[in-house]
Amino acid sequence: MPLYVKDREVDRLAQRLSALRKISKTEAVRQALAHELQRLEQEPSLVDKALELTRALNRKYAPVGPEADKAFIDSLYED
Repeated sequence: MPLYVKDREVDRLAQRLSALRKISKTEAVRQALAHELQRLEQEPSLVDKALELTRALNRKYAPVGPEADKAFIDSLYED
């Protein structure tokens, strides 16, 4: 199935990449798309990034003092 791109900037970028790599514009576009897909597939997901941030914060701000269990909470309300 053919792909027709009618955008001067895309054409300019494809021409520039094809000239630098000494390949056709079609091959330049194929390589660029394959490279971008590979990069995106290797990038951690948003969930993975959030988990890593949570772990980093937990390491940096470790809990201090006794654990806030039921007995501790109850002791706060005793007269």
